[in-house]
Parts: sequence; C-alpha cells; structure tokens
Amino acid sequence: MAELEIDRLTLRFGGLTVLDDISLTVEKAQLFALIGPNGAGKTSVLNCVSGIYRAEGRIRLRGTDTIGLKPHVIARLGLARTFQHGELFAQMSVLDNLLTGRHARIRTNAMAEMLYLPSVRRIEARHREAVEHIIEWVELEPFRHAPVAGLPFGIQKLVGFARALALEPAVLMLDEPSAGLNRDEREDLARFILRIKHQLGVTMIWIEHDLQMVADLADRIHVLDYGRTLAEGAPAEVLQDSRVIAAYVGTASR
Repeated sequence: MAELEIDRLTLRFGGLTVLDDISLTVEKAQLFALIGPNGAGKTSVLNCVSGIYRAEGRIRLRGTDTIGLKPHVIARLGLARTFQHGELFAQMSVLDNLLTGRHARIRTNAMAEMLYLPSVRRIEARHREAVEHIIEWVELEPFRHAPVAGLPFGIQKLVGFARALALEPAVLMLDEPSAGLNRDEREDLARFILRIKHQLGVTMIWIEHDLQMVADLADRIHVLDYGRTLAEGAPAEVLQDSRVIAAYVGTASR
C-alpha cells in the first residue's frame, strides 16, 4: 500500500482553478520531488494533503481517506510538514518550538496537567527526551535554549525542519526547505534529508526549486505547470523533457 495516493485532485477558489485533476502516488521511504515554476500549485497540493484547503477528488494517507478531515486529525495519522517561511514561535526557544511539534503525540488531559500529576511529569520527560534527541540529530545543540527570533535565517529554517521531525511522522512534506540558504547550509540540508530517508525510512514529498539538488537526491519527480501535471518519472528522464525545460526557461510562444 502506498503511503500517499492523490486521485483527480481539483482545487478552485471561485472561478479560479488552482489545481486541475492532479493524480500521484508516493511509495514508502520514497523521496518524491514536486517541482514547477512559481505559481504552479505545488504548495496548494501540500495544503490540500494537510487539510488546510478543502478540495475535490480523493486523498488517501496510509490507507485513510482524508478529504474533509481537520489538520490536527491528519497530523495524528502520521503527517508533518514544514513551511516556506518557517512559521515558528519567534519568542520561544528552539527546544520549546520542537515540543510544540509533539502535540499530536501528547495524551494527557487538562485536569491532570493542571494538577501536574506524576503521570504528566513522566510523559513530559519522555517528550523532552525525544526532542533532545532530534536537536542532537540535526546538530542544533548550541541553540537549544536560544529564542528563535534571534537566530540566523538558515538556523530558523533548520528549526522548522526539526519541529516537523518531532512529530515522528511517517510522511514528511517539505515546502522549499532550501530557499534562502547558502551553499553550506544547503549541503547540510541535503545530508539531513538523506539521513531521514535511509536511517528513519520516512516518506518525503519535497517542493524544491534547486533542480541540481532534485537531480542528485530525488527518487521520482512530479512536475506541475499552471495547476496541471506536466510530467512525472525518474529525475534523469523528467529533467530532460522538453516540456519541463520550456516551463522553466520559457519559449517564444509563452
């Protein structure tokens, strides 16, 4: 069974069709790149999968139909994501930001938390231990107690990446994680992505504009243009497709 199946996904805002009959399948532990020019509808696909947008068609996450489910319910099914602009809690520390990523795994009630019962303390200790492990895994130890607002942009992007991992997802959606990063930071990101794939076996859907990174890392590529599927296949095949090249470079008729 595929980890994610999208069948004839269509998204409209009034008279504007943002996504038009998109279908794709992502297999377990696959690094699936979703690419296309600006405005092609890539982030809209992620927003539909995560429940932010309500669309027509069918989305199945690990065998469960998710159309109509709320985002927090979908997260509990094993889906996590990053955002283009981080969307972090700026005044909170790195550690506390990662703890928010554990929300779908916390199983306490308001009364027990108010009384701070021993069971709550034990659960909190386990979640903090899990977050500390992720901080070490993505090499954020020097920043664990630093407020996010004071960190360099590249570190903030990495915090958002680590927060998504804190959910311990089965499917991880990455929305332009390399945008705004310098060369060294991109190399670190590529290393972490490969570690997630090979060591954790997490399925990833990855929006990316750096086509060299895509060519080097992706198992499969799906190309969108104006909300429609343009091509799909292995990187070597898709990136040589004349239609894909025209979508990025442009032609005299476009």
